[in-house]
Amino acid sequence: MAKITAAEVNKLRKSTGAGMMDCKKALVESEGDFDKAIEILRKKGQKVAAKRADRESSEGAAIAVVNDDSTKGAIISLNCETDFVAKNDSFIKMANDFAQLALGVDTKEALLKLDYNGVTVEEKLTEQTGVIGEKIEIGTFKTLKAPFIGSYIHAGNKIAVITALSKAAEGAEEVAKEVSMQAAAMNPVALDEDGVDQEVIDKEVEIAKDQLRQEGKPEEMLEKIAKGKIQRYFKDNTLVNQAFIKDSKLTVAQHVKNELGKDVEVTAFERVALG
Repeated sequence: MAKITAAEVNKLRKSTGAGMMDCKKALVESEGDFDKAIEILRKKGQKVAAKRADRESSEGAAIAVVNDDSTKGAIISLNCETDFVAKNDSFIKMANDFAQLALGVDTKEALLKLDYNGVTVEEKLTEQTGVIGEKIEIGTFKTLKAPFIGSYIHAGNKIAVITALSKAAEGAEEVAKEVSMQAAAMNPVALDEDGVDQEVIDKEVEIAKDQLRQEGKPEEMLEKIAKGKIQRYFKDNTLVNQAFIKDSKLTVAQHVKNELGKDVEVTAFERVALG
C-alpha cells in the first residue's frame, strides 16, 4: 500500500474542494496516483472544484505578446524557483524581452540560440542562474499565426493567453482580448468539441455512468443520459461553447459573431498558467 502523506491529501483537497477524509480515501484507493484520485472522487459523486487545475506548477512569469500587425502571437514562461524572484522587475523585463524575441522564431530551440545583448538566450539563462542562485529556464513556448491575434496577461504574470480570429474585423482587438480573458478565467480543455481527445470523452462517459448507477438509474438508460452529460461537458469545457463571462445568455462564439460579424470565429487559442 502506498504511503499517503498529509501534504498529498492537502494538495488534492486544494485542487478539488473535496473533504480531507474523502481525499485521503481516494489517494489510498488510487495508490497515490493524483489523477486517478480525482476520478475516484468524481465517480463517487464529489463535486470536484478544479477538474483541470494546473497541478504541476512552478514559479515565474507567463508573458503573451503580439507582433505589430497582429498576425502572430507568442507566449513564453520564464520559470524560476521562488515567487520572490518571479516578482523582481529585472526578471519580468527579461521575460518580456524573451517573449518579443519569440515572435521571430517557431521553436524554443531556435529562441535559445538567438542573440540577447551579445550572448545567446541560453547563455543568458545560465548566467542568471549563477547570479540569482536559482534555476532559470524557458518553460513553455507557444505561438499562433492567424488573420488576427489578440492577447491577455492576468495580473501577476501568472496566466497568459493568445487567441486567434479568422478575420481582422473592426473591433477585433477588444473582442480577442475578451476571449483571451475568458480562456484565462475558465481554463477550457479545447477550442470546441472536435478538439477534445476521445480518451477524455470516454473517461467522462465512464464517470457519468458510474454516477448514474449510484443514483439507481436503469442500465439501459445509462448510455442515453451519459451522452446528454457529455454535451453539457462540451458546453462547460470548450471555449467557443462556454457561456460568455460578461453575458451568460451568449456563448463565446455568439458574442464574437455579434460583435464582429457572422463570418468571424475563434480559430485557436493557447493558454499558459504558473504558480
